[in-house]
Amino acid sequence: MANLISQVFKNNKKKLVTFVTGGDPDLDTSLEIIKTIINNGADIIEIGMPFSDPMADGPTIQLSSNRAINEGTDLENIFFLASEAKKRKGDLPIILMGYYNLILYFGIKKFVKKCKENGVDGLIIVDLQPEEDDDLINELKNNQIDLIRLITPTTDKDRLKLILKNASGFLYYVSVMGITGQKSANLKDLEKSVAFIKTHSNLPVIPGFGIKNSTDVNNICKIADGAVVGSSIIKIIEENLNNKKKMISEIDKFSKDLKNGTKI
Repeated sequence: MANLISQVFKNNKKKLVTFVTGGDPDLDTSLEIIKTIINNGADIIEIGMPFSDPMADGPTIQLSSNRAINEGTDLENIFFLASEAKKRKGDLPIILMGYYNLILYFGIKKFVKKCKENGVDGLIIVDLQPEEDDDLINELKNNQIDLIRLITPTTDKDRLKLILKNASGFLYYVSVMGITGQKSANLKDLEKSVAFIKTHSNLPVIPGFGIKNSTDVNNICKIADGAVVGSSIIKIIEENLNNKKKMISEIDKFSKDLKNGTKI
């Protein structure tokens, strides 16, 4: 059976990929947030594995990691969220996103086995270089789990070829230099970069970083195969920590709006 992620891209519709940190602001609310986003038609769900030193992430996601860690969120909780998300919608790809340290500490074989058991379809490991991915890649291939690769504005042709060697699912294009949740993507640069990547790979290209609202999603979807939104959703959590009901209702509205942005 082909991996679920490639199935999702079989039609030509643009995809909404959403990111939330697992366990933020607490496990129950995190699950409610994920279910809300699923109900509003997100095409792929990314769940962040909280980490104490998330180098690629701006203040918004760093704080969400802190909140989740302070609540005691561990990888077992993340697997629980993945499996609950999968129960809600069986054909929805679930991706775990995070840093390699967590996986090494947990144990590569054990981690991949847990991913398989809990309905995880892909991984994005922000700090894993293609030169060092053999151990993980072999396990993932044996379990039909995709490794989604990050490509940045500074990736040249030789580097791209190396990155593409073990990439599958889709390519995550980091559309701004720097950290998550800061400045917005430059559409002209993005257009050039996506065209460049497409000459070397048939995989779908989905930009993330600096995509803040449904207008951004719409602009990006005219250029690429979809868009990733994370920090803006997490900002709603941060701003409504004392009012969970309002938090869920704002995320409900916002995620519906984001999904509408994919219609072009």
